[in-house]
Amino acid sequence: MQKIFTAEDYNSALDGYFKDLGAKKILLVCDAFAENLRPYGYFSDLGRLGIEVIRFSDFGPNPEYDSVVSGVKSFNENGCDAVAAIGGGSALDVAKCIKLFAKMDSGSNFLEQQAAFNNIPLFVVPTTAGTGSEATRFAVIYFNGAKQSVTHDSIIPQAVLLDAEVLKSLPEYQRKSTMLDALCHAAESFWSVNSTEESKAHSTKAIRLILDNMDGYLSNIPEANANMLLAANIAGKAINITQTTAGHAMCYKLTSLYGIAHGHAAALCVKELFPYMISNVDKCIDKRGRSYLEDTFADIALAFDCSSAQEAAARFGKLFKGLELPVPKADEKDFEILKKSVNPVRLKNNPIELDEDTIDMLYHKILD
Repeated sequence: MQKIFTAEDYNSALDGYFKDLGAKKILLVCDAFAENLRPYGYFSDLGRLGIEVIRFSDFGPNPEYDSVVSGVKSFNENGCDAVAAIGGGSALDVAKCIKLFAKMDSGSNFLEQQAAFNNIPLFVVPTTAGTGSEATRFAVIYFNGAKQSVTHDSIIPQAVLLDAEVLKSLPEYQRKSTMLDALCHAAESFWSVNSTEESKAHSTKAIRLILDNMDGYLSNIPEANANMLLAANIAGKAINITQTTAGHAMCYKLTSLYGIAHGHAAALCVKELFPYMISNVDKCIDKRGRSYLEDTFADIALAFDCSSAQEAAARFGKLFKGLELPVPKADEKDFEILKKSVNPVRLKNNPIELDEDTIDMLYHKILD
């Protein structure tokens, strides 16, 4: 089970964890922004425990495969025996891949090799309340410009520090978009064809935490920041079980085409997908059946503190509108690109069948 530390655990609890870890050299994956955060200061002082920290920062916002290769080389050449990361999704994805690839054959493409469990400890500090990457078996890197999804149970970090202080300096746009990412994770996991009672419990808790703490979080209140970090972590646990659905499948091209944040793009999609699916349960492809899906939407409504699924979808739309995030303007050439960009694998997780014409129609609503 993943061990979670909070801000109260900085001294004795974290010291105890790293002493018990028995690591002598830790590869710390982080960017320059992390230098201004309290967790970075803690790692800078680990020498007092006889632990050397080797910093690795050779990666960008959309991390390339070659960056991970450099990270693996640094890990092995420095004789590291643990990996840590401070940052958003990119830093955590790089750290996960370094951990997974470090014991593999460096003479061959890591992505083409059979991944296996290894005993390298992985400790992470998420610096946004959104991706939930600290709770999942997924990572994303880019190889020759193409997105590569890396999935393996061994890349779920063994321990996580949720320190709300790291959110204090988040820019407003990033604060909003990462919160929306967590909310989309929770909603999509709820209706996924892979949902379970456990994943639904995570989704319910995450949705309620987000809605109850949204105003305080947007006002940068410490307690609300802490609850939003927890909500993102719990939503991450939900998608770790179920994976995401059409909302995420449809959002990726929006980010590259219009330069908007991932959570912003995901919410643009979910706000139109949500009501569409409720109105088209006759197109259910969840093997548990239409009645089951209708009950699921009713449960989602309760999580949103609404009396009906339609009301919940409307609440999601109103929430998005209230954040005053821009809607990109598209032309017909864009729509041709968008409708052909959707990953069919993620559509298999969606409970309502979506063909290309429907996806095109939804994109027109999304970008209206």
